[in-house]
Amino acid sequence: MDTTSRQILEKVKSGEMSVDEALLKLKTKPFDDLGYAKIDHHRQIRQGAGEVIYGAGKTPSQIVGIIRNLKSAGQENIIVTRLSEKAAAEVLAQEEINYDKVSRIAYTGSIPEPDGIGNVVVATGGTSDMPVAEEAALTAQLYGNKVIRLYDVGVSGLHRLLAHKEDIMSASVIVAVAGMEGALASVIGGLADCPVIAVPTSVGYGASFGGLSALLSMLNSCASGVSTVNIDNGFGAGYLAGMINHMQVKKNRGI
Repeated sequence: MDTTSRQILEKVKSGEMSVDEALLKLKTKPFDDLGYAKIDHHRQIRQGAGEVIYGAGKTPSQIVGIIRNLKSAGQENIIVTRLSEKAAAEVLAQEEINYDKVSRIAYTGSIPEPDGIGNVVVATGGTSDMPVAEEAALTAQLYGNKVIRLYDVGVSGLHRLLAHKEDIMSASVIVAVAGMEGALASVIGGLADCPVIAVPTSVGYGASFGGLSALLSMLNSCASGVSTVNIDNGFGAGYLAGMINHMQVKKNRGI
């Protein structure tokens, strides 16, 4: 995933941009203050991906304002997470943007062609985990990864998971999404030779404590190579999976 700074340097090298123009681009104020938000325009230079809008708690007008500011600064691919259907309808009335109601993600443009080194597998313990899993899966796709979805393959019916051994064992990185006791991550971790990102969900009955039970189970996994993100943090898992799946690409490009 090329950064803005690399693109600028490539344009200087090819003669499309002068040194002075490049300096001006790099010196541009790193953020815009909208009063209700400070928009970080240098995030793509630092991290390789532009700022993402967390939609929950923001008004539709604030989201539209941030989107327009990012567009005016040249950011083409914009992602909004945790956007309710009602808020999405108001945003869509003012801005051209795609919306997926399962993951609650809105985004500009189209899903790019995958350019990672392999497959990102997203697996869930149950169907009820799908909203968090879709947040992870769509995020990974939006950052240029091929995603394989394995839904409802929890440990209460282990044969369902084992029916997908080839997908699990050939993956570059796996996102394991589960509530209840969160055992799926450990089982997958014992089968796979790649990093496993465990995502505890708030799915479950009273003693699951809103996902805390699954979180603690995943943190205490006996399988090597399992790391855990926060409860219901599908976006964080999908973003991290995309980074892992692009490490070899960065190496090949000499970044």
